Amino acid sequence: MRRLPDAASRGKSITMDLEGETVPAIEGEPVACSLIAAGESVLARSIKYHRARGPYCFSGACSHCLMRVDGLPNVYTCRVPAREGMKLERQNAYPSAKVDVFEAIDWFFPKGLDHHEMFAGVPVAEQVMAKVARQLAGLGLLPTAPAPERLPVETLRTRVAVVGAGAAGLAAAQVLAAQGVPFLLLERDSVLGGRLLSGVPEADAPPAPSEGLLAPERVRTRVTVIGLFDDEEGRFLAAVSEGTGEPRLVRVYAERFLLAPGGHPPMLPFENNDLPGVYASHAASLLVRRYGVAPETAALVGSGPELYALARLMTERGTKVVAVVDLKGPVPTDAPAGAVQGSEPKAHGHNAVSGFSYQDASGRRVKVACEAVLVAVAPSPSFELARQGGAKVEYDEAREVFAVVADAEGRTAAADVYVAGDVRGGRSAAQAAADGRRAAEALAHSLTQAAVGGKS
Repeated sequence: MRRLPDAASRGKSITMDLEGETVPAIEGEPVACSLIAAGESVLARSIKYHRARGPYCFSGACSHCLMRVDGLPNVYTCRVPAREGMKLERQNAYPSAKVDVFEAIDWFFPKGLDHHEMFAGVPVAEQVMAKVARQLAGLGLLPTAPAPERLPVETLRTRVAVVGAGAAGLAAAQVLAAQGVPFLLLERDSVLGGRLLSGVPEADAPPAPSEGLLAPERVRTRVTVIGLFDDEEGRFLAAVSEGTGEPRLVRVYAERFLLAPGGHPPMLPFENNDLPGVYASHAASLLVRRYGVAPETAALVGSGPELYALARLMTERGTKVVAVVDLKGPVPTDAPAGAVQGSEPKAHGHNAVSGFSYQDASGRRVKVACEAVLVAVAPSPSFELARQGGAKVEYDEAREVFAVVADAEGRTAAADVYVAGDVRGGRSAAQAAADGRRAAEALAHSLTQAAVGGKS
């Protein structure tokens, strides 16, 4: 990975401490971004086989970037802003993540290791094995200092709580604001816009949000919603706010909930898909668009419009795209030069990606050298919150995802829960925005009906 020429203008240059070595960074960018830009691709080791791990999704949806940060274990470094003097340590390795003796487990057991049954029933040996398994279990060591005293819970009340400030959530919030409906928009990122700012570019996408688009009192950023619950006071969202530095639990009571959390970057099943240097398309576009970091060479694999849009983006930003492999096809006529339909993808390398191969339409094995493999497929809907709130979730065979069941106006099986955007299944940014507007209008109408004694 490398920084693009304009990276210096993106923030203040600082340094961090990585196990005693000084690493350059840009203040405020994700720690994982700083590390890979500095050539540190291995951030940890996997818990069982001690395989090398590097960031994959840059959205806190996988565990590949967990590190010990300032004495605190298991921190998602893709979500933590870099600060001057921050102390970083890799986890789950001995004596180091770069040279880990426990990596031999993977070599000794190439067909897999079932530690639950190993030496089961063998006197003495099973007791020793159980003790070894207990010692090796878990991830990270205890913090070096006691946790700070918890801040008191903050309780907020509003008529409508909107989760997610991407295309769908922003469009919904604008409708609610125009109709004078009190709402609170919760976004886990530090800025509004979601993929409008950092996703793969889409030709018909709405414009990125401008400064002052919404009243400041209607927006909370750096707030991660973790659940939808009921108590004696009603229904509320439980969220963790990090806007003031220290984490704080927030309860948001509302009459209606409009959920637009987007989706998770999925992983394709192929050999060595866990190597450092394999990135989700969301991660690749985020790195290049917001932080000015991109690979010198990359192979792209996946399917759908996002695959080709990502290829164009990376080429425009100076990355040499050595392969574009569509696993479903057919390859569209306007696809970038060299795009092919293929199968059986495989990443190559030991502790980091050094190449990529696939089988072409003729059955021939093709291999290319590269430093990154970018996986471009439609996101997997983040349906969990809606399901917890009573919405129905079904498997969509056509799109091969679990998605929330909702009508055209975003109504779900739970009368007070509406959904919009990727949580309903694959949506373009334009479609997500339209979803958000329709759901907000239907939701506002339901509140009006409730106020005059009609059905909600």
